Amino acid sequence: MCGRYSASRSSEDLVGAFGVTKWEPSEALAPDWNVAPTKDVHAVLERPDKESEFDEPVRQLRALRWGLVPSWAKSPDVGVKMINARAETVHEKASYRRPFLARRCILPADGYYEWLTGSEERKLEEAGRRKRPRKQPYFVTPVDGGVMAMAGLYEFWRDGSLPAEHPRAWWATCTVITTEAETTPLPDASAGGPGSLAGIHPRMPLVLPADRWDAWLDPSRTDPDALRPLLAPPPAGTVRAYPVSTAVSDVRNNGPELITEVEAPAESTLF
Repeated sequence: MCGRYSASRSSEDLVGAFGVTKWEPSEALAPDWNVAPTKDVHAVLERPDKESEFDEPVRQLRALRWGLVPSWAKSPDVGVKMINARAETVHEKASYRRPFLARRCILPADGYYEWLTGSEERKLEEAGRRKRPRKQPYFVTPVDGGVMAMAGLYEFWRDGSLPAEHPRAWWATCTVITTEAETTPLPDASAGGPGSLAGIHPRMPLVLPADRWDAWLDPSRTDPDALRPLLAPPPAGTVRAYPVSTAVSDVRNNGPELITEVEAPAESTLF
């Protein structure tokens, strides 16, 4: 899954990186090295500009709330359970089927965090013991230092308890699409550490190579059979993973020090 990531790039940087032509400075978000569900996040998407006389979609940078709320939901509370959508079934699930066809987006990140549980602790957990696992966080980021373009979906939800002109009458929310984690060796795997992303966690965000951005964002592409090939995992070897401070485990902590590499403890010292 993807439950925490870093997004420190400025709106101006993202506008340039993704060729955005429409964005509101009032929606600019502060750098965040500990993005968690229910926070507002930057999203790149294409849709008609409501302030324009033309109906052609334009590439926009928007602020969306992380945790997708389906348009038919009775309450926005369901969003906290819908931070991820599986690439294998996103075209089938009722909550994601319509956004997959018409409301796709890119969620820019520096990289994402995942927590590795020691093997002995995993055995206890699998055996049904109630011992809480102690985990070492890892940061997964592009090898070239560029932006990580995570595939996402977005949706709009109307709060019927509020008048239409109320600023919170409409919720704009999103989810991160995930896929099976890579099993190929990491380019800088350390001795004793996880040799692959799958060695940290079986799932990972679906990262879109730049040559898929246009097709993914194009709202005129609505054939599910034509869209599903875009969900293929990215080429292997494009990301690296390294251990970071356990401070990231507390969402109240925030700052660039959270993505600073630290020396990974030996597995036996995790407990």
